[in-house]
Amino acid sequence: MDTLVVIVVFAAVGLLVYGLLGMLFAQERVVARRLKGLTDYEISQAKGASPVLKSFRERVLDPMVGGAVTLAELIGPADLLRRTDEKLTLAGRPGGFGPAGFVTLRLGCAAFGLALGIVPMLLTMVTVSAGLLLVVAMTLLGYAAPGIWLRNLTEHRQADLRSSLPDMLDMLTISVEAGLGFDAALSKYVKNSRGPLAFEFGRALQEVQAGVSRRDALRRIIDRTKVAELSSFLSAMIQAEMLGTSVAQVLRSQSSEIRLRRRQRAEEEAQKLPVKQIFPVIMCILPATMLVVLGPAVIMMIDLFAGQ
Repeated sequence: MDTLVVIVVFAAVGLLVYGLLGMLFAQERVVARRLKGLTDYEISQAKGASPVLKSFRERVLDPMVGGAVTLAELIGPADLLRRTDEKLTLAGRPGGFGPAGFVTLRLGCAAFGLALGIVPMLLTMVTVSAGLLLVVAMTLLGYAAPGIWLRNLTEHRQADLRSSLPDMLDMLTISVEAGLGFDAALSKYVKNSRGPLAFEFGRALQEVQAGVSRRDALRRIIDRTKVAELSSFLSAMIQAEMLGTSVAQVLRSQSSEIRLRRRQRAEEEAQKLPVKQIFPVIMCILPATMLVVLGPAVIMMIDLFAGQ
């Protein structure tokens, strides 16, 4: 058993050292240093040696990612990559992850959890049955952890979109009533604001500049965000464009409606607070109160019965 632990530790250290050396002394770093002293023409000619210039990621990591994704598709659902891509889009593509990279991250976390679960069993710290349960639990936890992280990012991003929407509508209303067109008002908002809402509208403006119709660009925002209030506003703008109604009037009515919805949501959350406070009161405050109130009486009763 001790020999197996030594072998596992040695293999882990060996893989870590190999990865660090591959990053420090990768072939593309050597080539990049040599290309610094060449002219543009010589650099363009040197790029023809593509087999030599392949990076460590292209030679080693990409095949590993491809194999991991293939394994995940065999084990999991057939539309795993599509569903993962939708979840990453809703979360705003954190870390620049693609669907294949995120699936690989989940499998890597599951493997790490498996290794953590095996170590206590190898060191005979737990029984075999408890060790197997620990291995399964740690593996499932490792696989689920990136998904939980991604879900939290999605919820925070959607909350940020909801909170930024009323102020954006006010700014668009003022800009349109001052004489700007809707696209110019959006561009002004994007330049003077930060956050996911400004990012989404900035992306929509780039799509419009690339030749996509404004209607399709707004529909893509609905697909990328899945926020009810934002979807309602964009649907109203699409309908206003189709019917030729006043944009300023639609913006003003949508601003009032969005603020009313935000007020109603705040009242709803306030109504939920008493219910949410029941559990901490029962679990934390009530035991201490009962101990303070009933403790002296219990002690007196114990002394009384002991004296008899």
